[in-house]
Amino acid sequence: MKTVDLIYFNAGGGHRASALALQAVLREQGRPWLVRLVNLFEVLDPQGRFRRVTGRAPEDWYNQRLARGWTLGMAQELRVLQTLIRVAHPALVRRLRQHWLRTEPDLVVSLVPNFNRALYQSLASALPGVPYATVLTDLADVPPRFWIEREQPQHLICGTPRAVAQALAMGHAPARVHATSGMIIRPEFYRQPPLDRDQALRSLGLDPTRPTGIVMFGGHGSRAMEGIARRLGGGTQLILICGHNKPLAARLQALPVRAPRLVLGFSSEVAHCMRLADFFIGKPGPGSLSEAVRQGLPVIVTDNAWTMPQERYNAQWVRENHLGVVHRSLRTIERAVAELLADLDGFRASVRRIDNRALLEIPEILERLLHEAPDAQGTVPDIFAKRLIA
Repeated sequence: MKTVDLIYFNAGGGHRASALALQAVLREQGRPWLVRLVNLFEVLDPQGRFRRVTGRAPEDWYNQRLARGWTLGMAQELRVLQTLIRVAHPALVRRLRQHWLRTEPDLVVSLVPNFNRALYQSLASALPGVPYATVLTDLADVPPRFWIEREQPQHLICGTPRAVAQALAMGHAPARVHATSGMIIRPEFYRQPPLDRDQALRSLGLDPTRPTGIVMFGGHGSRAMEGIARRLGGGTQLILICGHNKPLAARLQALPVRAPRLVLGFSSEVAHCMRLADFFIGKPGPGSLSEAVRQGLPVIVTDNAWTMPQERYNAQWVRENHLGVVHRSLRTIERAVAELLADLDGFRASVRRIDNRALLEIPEILERLLHEAPDAQGTVPDIFAKRLIA
């Protein structure tokens, strides 16, 4: 039996969600593989020293900032982080090389950015010939050295023509650049059981005659949801999903309302809730945008200095494909909703043209990589052997 390792971490939640979705579909398809989820931070810090010293896991700092909306300046911080990763590169390679020698995967699939140089080079050193693939969980790369590294003969799985073009421009061979029709989303978004929408809305205390917006800002919510709820409280029916942010859910519950409103915490029924809505409001995250579009929802997102660097292309993608409305600020959310509803049928038609089958396409790509992998282990290319300690 072949062993496939899916590399993720919990920063933002999308990387883990993509890994879980991919693991689930591989099991559903009955692939004869042992699929293992590998938390990168647990490999790099198995004793949890960072948590003991700081009181939090590394990703907790990032997730707390998302929940509070503290995203200004992340582009500069990203460059600092990448510099620290490159300084630590030799130590990262040594730690990861030990991991590969101990666990011996037949295929490694990365669903994380920034660490792919160390992940690939350590694997090439420990287990020459074992294929390595990076699945971009963003609609596009954020050069330099976010998802795509130069001069690394790895495989790149890209969900948009923009990402494919970026990979080719970085010098990667076309045979190693694999295009899919979108981002990984969970299997339940491909299932459409019968639904009496009007009855489902009534059962939740909502009015089926009103346009309904669903508001989501990732797995940890955002304080921006309070401003949206206040500004749209006069007439827009809302479903607000707060994720793990219980204080946010409590504050939203306490707000006075004039239109029906449903506030939920963490929910495993996001796909169902989206089917009850007419449009989506949230940050331009690749996962939530892809889920909304898959469920037929036009979107309202912002694009400004607070937008994280890896999500800035996403707003352009929305505009280019006429998938919804992009504003500079949520302070104009009332106008954005009016603008979207004025052309709701047109936006819906554009959304229907996006047929994201990535979750079903990627297993076929991985099958080919395993089939094409050499049976005998080769040697590390000289260029990487020289750079493993660079």
